[in-house]
Amino acid sequence: MLEFISQPWPWYISGIAIAFIMILLLLYGKTFGLSSNLKTVCTILGAGKNVEFFNFDWRTQKWNLYFLLGSVIGGFIASTWLQNNEPLQLSAATIRDIQSLGVSFDGGLNPAQLFGIEALGSLKGILLLVIGGILIGFGTRYAGGCTSGHAISGLSNLQIPSLIAVIGFFAGGLLMTHFLFPLIF
Repeated sequence: MLEFISQPWPWYISGIAIAFIMILLLLYGKTFGLSSNLKTVCTILGAGKNVEFFNFDWRTQKWNLYFLLGSVIGGFIASTWLQNNEPLQLSAATIRDIQSLGVSFDGGLNPAQLFGIEALGSLKGILLLVIGGILIGFGTRYAGGCTSGHAISGLSNLQIPSLIAVIGFFAGGLLMTHFLFPLIF
Protein backbone atom coordinates (compact mmCIF):
# COMPACT_ATOMS: atom_id res chain seq x y z
CA MET A 1 0.00 0.00 0.00
CA LEU A 2 2.82 2.42 0.91
CA GLU A 3 4.41 1.86 -2.49
CA PHE A 4 1.10 2.58 -4.23
CA ILE A 5 0.44 5.89 -2.47
CA SER A 6 4.05 7.12 -2.70
CA GLN A 7 4.25 6.95 -6.50
CA PRO A 8 3.16 9.80 -8.79
CA TRP A 9 -0.57 9.62 -9.58
CA PRO A 10 -2.23 10.69 -12.80
CA TRP A 11 -3.40 14.31 -12.97
CA TYR A 12 -7.05 13.35 -13.25
CA ILE A 13 -7.06 11.81 -9.76
CA SER A 14 -6.54 15.31 -8.34
CA GLY A 15 -9.30 16.66 -10.55
CA ILE A 16 -11.76 14.06 -9.31
CA ALA A 17 -10.77 14.67 -5.68
CA ILE A 18 -11.14 18.45 -6.05
CA ALA A 19 -14.52 18.04 -7.76
CA PHE A 20 -15.70 15.74 -4.95
CA ILE A 21 -14.62 18.25 -2.26
CA MET A 22 -16.27 21.12 -4.16
CA ILE A 23 -19.55 19.21 -4.44
CA LEU A 24 -19.49 18.59 -0.67
CA LEU A 25 -18.72 22.26 0.04
CA LEU A 26 -21.54 23.39 -2.26
CA LEU A 27 -23.97 21.00 -0.57
CA TYR A 28 -23.03 22.40 2.84
CA GLY A 29 -23.01 26.05 1.69
CA LYS A 30 -19.28 26.58 2.28
CA THR A 31 -16.65 28.28 0.15
CA PHE A 32 -13.05 27.16 -0.03
CA GLY A 33 -9.97 29.31 0.28
CA LEU A 34 -6.82 28.94 2.35
CA SER A 35 -6.17 32.67 2.70
CA SER A 36 -9.39 33.11 4.67
CA ASN A 37 -7.65 31.18 7.45
CA LEU A 38 -5.31 34.14 7.94
CA LYS A 39 -8.33 36.34 8.65
CA THR A 40 -9.65 33.71 11.07
CA VAL A 41 -6.32 33.42 12.89
CA CYS A 42 -6.07 37.22 13.21
CA THR A 43 -9.59 37.24 14.66
CA ILE A 44 -8.70 34.49 17.14
CA LEU A 45 -5.65 36.53 18.22
CA GLY A 46 -7.86 39.58 18.94
CA ALA A 47 -7.47 41.77 15.87
CA GLY A 48 -11.23 42.41 15.90
CA LYS A 49 -10.77 44.74 18.88
CA ASN A 50 -8.90 47.22 16.69
CA VAL A 51 -10.04 46.54 13.12
CA GLU A 52 -13.68 46.00 12.16
CA PHE A 53 -12.71 43.65 9.29
CA PHE A 54 -11.60 41.05 11.85
CA ASN A 55 -14.68 41.38 14.04
CA PHE A 56 -16.69 38.24 13.27
CA ASP A 57 -17.51 34.89 14.86
CA TRP A 58 -14.44 32.83 13.96
CA ARG A 59 -16.10 29.62 15.17
CA THR A 60 -18.10 29.53 11.93
CA GLN A 61 -14.77 28.98 10.14
CA LYS A 62 -13.47 26.10 12.27
CA TRP A 63 -14.01 23.68 9.40
CA ASN A 64 -11.60 25.70 7.24
CA LEU A 65 -8.99 25.71 10.02
CA TYR A 66 -9.31 21.91 10.14
CA PHE A 67 -8.78 21.83 6.37
CA LEU A 68 -5.65 23.95 6.78
CA LEU A 69 -4.37 21.72 9.58
CA GLY A 70 -5.06 18.64 7.44
CA SER A 71 -3.16 20.22 4.54
CA VAL A 72 -0.12 20.88 6.73
CA ILE A 73 -0.21 17.38 8.26
CA GLY A 74 -0.73 15.78 4.83
CA GLY A 75 2.19 17.74 3.38
CA PHE A 76 4.40 16.70 6.30
CA ILE A 77 3.45 13.04 5.91
CA ALA A 78 4.01 13.13 2.16
CA SER A 79 7.40 14.85 2.41
CA THR A 80 8.62 12.77 5.35
CA TRP A 81 7.40 9.23 4.71
CA LEU A 82 6.11 9.06 1.15
CA GLN A 83 9.08 10.53 -0.68
CA ASN A 84 10.53 8.32 -3.37
CA ASN A 85 13.75 10.41 -3.44
CA GLU A 86 13.53 10.79 -7.20
CA PRO A 87 14.04 14.18 -8.81
CA LEU A 88 10.99 16.12 -9.93
CA GLN A 89 9.98 14.96 -13.39
CA LEU A 90 9.85 17.95 -15.72
CA SER A 91 9.88 17.97 -19.48
CA ALA A 92 13.14 18.86 -21.21
CA ALA A 93 11.46 21.98 -22.68
CA THR A 94 10.48 23.21 -19.19
CA ILE A 95 13.99 22.63 -17.86
CA ARG A 96 15.42 24.60 -20.83
CA ASP A 97 12.94 27.43 -20.16
CA ILE A 98 13.92 27.56 -16.48
CA GLN A 99 17.62 27.51 -17.36
CA SER A 100 17.10 30.29 -19.94
CA LEU A 101 15.88 32.45 -17.04
CA GLY A 102 19.17 31.80 -15.24
CA VAL A 103 17.82 29.30 -12.70
CA SER A 104 19.43 25.89 -12.53
CA PHE A 105 17.12 22.89 -12.18
CA ASP A 106 18.27 20.82 -9.23
CA GLY A 107 15.49 18.24 -9.27
CA GLY A 108 13.59 19.77 -6.36
CA LEU A 109 10.16 21.34 -6.24
CA ASN A 110 11.63 24.75 -5.31
CA PRO A 111 15.03 25.64 -6.79
CA ALA A 112 17.60 25.92 -4.00
CA GLN A 113 19.16 28.82 -5.92
CA LEU A 114 16.06 30.90 -5.16
CA PHE A 115 14.63 29.31 -2.01
CA GLY A 116 17.61 27.67 -0.28
CA ILE A 117 19.35 28.83 2.89
CA GLU A 118 22.01 30.52 0.75
CA ALA A 119 19.36 32.82 -0.72
CA LEU A 120 18.55 34.08 2.79
CA GLY A 121 22.20 35.04 3.25
CA SER A 122 22.02 37.79 0.67
CA LEU A 123 20.28 41.14 0.90
CA LYS A 124 18.70 40.52 -2.53
CA GLY A 125 17.25 37.18 -1.35
CA ILE A 126 15.80 38.69 1.83
CA LEU A 127 14.35 41.68 -0.05
CA LEU A 128 12.75 39.41 -2.65
CA LEU A 129 11.07 37.32 0.06
CA VAL A 130 9.87 40.34 2.05
CA ILE A 131 8.66 42.33 -0.96
CA GLY A 132 7.12 39.20 -2.50
CA GLY A 133 5.30 38.44 0.75
CA ILE A 134 3.95 41.97 0.98
CA LEU A 135 2.76 41.90 -2.63
CA ILE A 136 1.09 38.50 -2.19
CA GLY A 137 -0.59 39.62 1.03
CA PHE A 138 -1.80 42.86 -0.54
CA GLY A 139 -2.96 41.10 -3.71
CA THR A 140 -4.83 38.44 -1.78
CA ARG A 141 -6.65 41.04 0.29
CA TYR A 142 -7.30 43.32 -2.68
CA ALA A 143 -8.66 40.44 -4.80
CA GLY A 144 -10.81 39.20 -1.93
CA GLY A 145 -9.12 35.81 -1.81
CA CYS A 146 -6.27 33.66 -2.98
CA THR A 147 -5.74 31.66 -6.14
CA SER A 148 -7.18 28.49 -4.63
CA GLY A 149 -10.30 30.24 -3.39
CA HIS A 150 -11.03 32.05 -6.64
CA ALA A 151 -9.89 29.40 -9.12
CA ILE A 152 -11.40 26.40 -7.38
CA SER A 153 -14.31 27.65 -5.30
CA GLY A 154 -15.23 30.88 -7.06
CA LEU A 155 -15.16 29.47 -10.58
CA SER A 156 -17.11 26.38 -9.55
CA ASN A 157 -19.78 28.76 -8.18
CA LEU A 158 -19.72 30.67 -11.51
CA GLN A 159 -18.74 33.94 -9.82
CA ILE A 160 -17.74 36.67 -12.28
CA PRO A 161 -15.38 38.40 -9.76
CA SER A 162 -13.51 35.11 -9.42
CA LEU A 163 -13.17 34.82 -13.18
CA ILE A 164 -11.76 38.35 -13.32
CA ALA A 165 -9.38 37.55 -10.44
CA VAL A 166 -8.17 34.33 -12.09
CA ILE A 167 -7.55 36.14 -15.38
CA GLY A 168 -5.57 38.71 -13.37
CA PHE A 169 -3.58 35.95 -11.62
CA PHE A 170 -2.64 34.41 -14.95
CA ALA A 171 -1.79 37.76 -16.53
CA GLY A 172 0.36 38.63 -13.51
CA GLY A 173 2.11 35.27 -13.69
CA LEU A 174 2.87 35.73 -17.37
CA LEU A 175 4.09 39.29 -16.77
CA MET A 176 6.37 38.09 -13.96
CA THR A 177 7.73 35.10 -15.87
CA HIS A 178 8.44 36.79 -19.18
CA PHE A 179 9.28 40.39 -18.20
CA LEU A 180 10.02 40.96 -14.52
CA PHE A 181 11.84 37.72 -13.65
CA PRO A 182 14.53 38.22 -16.33
CA LEU A 183 15.03 41.81 -15.08
CA ILE A 184 15.40 40.75 -11.45
CA PHE A 185 17.67 37.79 -12.12
